Amino acid sequence: MSNKEWVYGIHTVSELLRQHPEDVLELLIQQDREDKRINELKGLASAAGVTWQGLDRKDLDKRLRNLQPGAVHQGVIALCRLGGTVLDERGLEALLDGLTHPPLILILDEVTDPHNLGACLRTADAAGVDVVIVPKDRSAPLNMTARKVACGAADTIAFAEVTNLSRTLKELKERGIWIAGAAGEAQDSLYAIDFKVPIAIVMGSEGKGLRRLTREHCDYLMSIPMAGALSSLNVSVATGLCLFEAVRQRVGASPARD
Repeated sequence: MSNKEWVYGIHTVSELLRQHPEDVLELLIQQDREDKRINELKGLASAAGVTWQGLDRKDLDKRLRNLQPGAVHQGVIALCRLGGTVLDERGLEALLDGLTHPPLILILDEVTDPHNLGACLRTADAAGVDVVIVPKDRSAPLNMTARKVACGAADTIAFAEVTNLSRTLKELKERGIWIAGAAGEAQDSLYAIDFKVPIAIVMGSEGKGLRRLTREHCDYLMSIPMAGALSSLNVSVATGLCLFEAVRQRVGASPARD
């Protein structure tokens, strides 16, 4: 992954300015747009000491069309440094060492669509997930599409790329973290799993689901009860159901978060 990336959209760039203004390398704003949201974004940039350049809409359209055909910039695009936002194995270990509550972890096993990655990040942030883990290879990149869909969550939630997911799962289990994998054919229902314990929820790829080695490391396989004619859900929707069942169980049952 390149350690520089263009991102776009008011919410996404605003969150970047709030969370990591030092990573904003270039900020381009539509010069003939004067409204509350754009003015708030300019205020964030000024407060963070980030300079910006005004361009007319046609120039912004051309810039973004070359980067991401069909995307809508909403009057702002920014070049940012991404290297510091992605944890490696050592960073993941340090994060877990610092937690003082039962971890809630989301693992995405070969989710390759950046739209799904972004949606999962947004949901994970809302659910209070401690870290999202993906394999370094055969996974959607944390690119401008994922960041746009995440609506700023890519800059607020810990994100780790690991070289060997099977090894990481083993190390999580050695820490006392249970592994629950989502599988449509599983006998146990999502609602039968105890999510109050330290746990990692593993979601499989959009088409094939969990890989064999990933399944073998799971303590539980769980399914989402389906009453309709369809047999599966989009991975980001399924992720939301699993995470918020964990939230439901943990509300009032665990100590305050860090």
